[in-house]
Amino acid sequence: MSVDAVKLTADLVRCVSVTPNEGGAIVLLDEMLSAAGFETTRVDRGGISNLFARWGSGNNGRTFGFNGHTDVVPVGNVADWSHDPFGAEIVDGVMYGRGTTDMKSGVAAFAAAAIDFVNDTPPDGSIVLAITGDEEGDAQHGTLALLDWMQANGESMDHCLVGEPTCPNTMGEMMKIGRRGSMTGFFEARGVQGHSAYPHRARNPVHALAQLVAALAAAELDQGTDHFDPSTLAVTTVDTANPANNVIPASCRATVNIRFNDAHSSESLSLWLREQANVVTAGTGVEFALRVQVSGESFFTPPGELSTLVAKAVTAQTGVVPEMSTSGGTSDARFIKNHCPVVEFGLVGKTMHQVDERVPVAEIEQLKAIYTQVLRDYFA
Repeated sequence: MSVDAVKLTADLVRCVSVTPNEGGAIVLLDEMLSAAGFETTRVDRGGISNLFARWGSGNNGRTFGFNGHTDVVPVGNVADWSHDPFGAEIVDGVMYGRGTTDMKSGVAAFAAAAIDFVNDTPPDGSIVLAITGDEEGDAQHGTLALLDWMQANGESMDHCLVGEPTCPNTMGEMMKIGRRGSMTGFFEARGVQGHSAYPHRARNPVHALAQLVAALAAAELDQGTDHFDPSTLAVTTVDTANPANNVIPASCRATVNIRFNDAHSSESLSLWLREQANVVTAGTGVEFALRVQVSGESFFTPPGELSTLVAKAVTAQTGVVPEMSTSGGTSDARFIKNHCPVVEFGLVGKTMHQVDERVPVAEIEQLKAIYTQVLRDYFA
């Protein structure tokens, strides 16, 4: 009997797996895949639940991998939802619930496709599912833990598909063959506190920091590259925590977030941030401390066998030729790209992370059909 991807999506949505809580979603998939003949291993680390599942010995043919996550972001104000965020209610052919789009439907569609495929036409090769509960969180003990475990245990994937929602408006219109890098810079300006009536006796860190963030915000990092849009920098917070209106504070803080293309690295941008701060220090005397947090470097999988395979399946099932894009935020593909070629394809992502997150059930079924064709063509 064919696995119903819509029902499986609903079952996963009803698992309250708000990151980093497992909520029963990993357990559900473990039991289902084990019953279908997959060899499963829990790869939990740092309080995070992860699942590795393999069909096939890994000694014959190629291994096709899938990566996805079952953790979801918080629902926000439940009263703002028109349907239970964990009810998976279907109204007029649309399923509502947290994770319907990002990305329990993607996990369900591939799991259903893989189970049906190995039962109907056992391939000359292997299929791997690497499912994490830590994509929406810090991501240090999710897909990274799975990849570390795979390396330690001689497991590998030849190619990998990540099931993130990739289509902006219409099913099939876009797939991801790379992602921009992401990093955050935390500045602390350190001046000299004083009375605001005697500014010459103080060294105002607010003025210096304002000068710095204005310069950073106005800078043009690049004009884009062959496969990437221009890099961007956004000032996300400026804070003095100063309750007094007649005191020049001793310090002030600001945070900037940079999404960067392959013209840069996090190291080169860190040096640039420091250089910009030094310029302001030279003119004001205010010193800056800088801490950098890197979420991931930019990466790009050149169009080839994997992207062609996925694009062909998408076009066959939707009639749409997908754009090969590197737009958007980060995903766990940034970790997998060090292991094997990786591309991303999934649902329309317009409502992900929003109140009343939802997906037409017909698109879940369509996604299963796309993933099924990917497997058939890969092992043909």
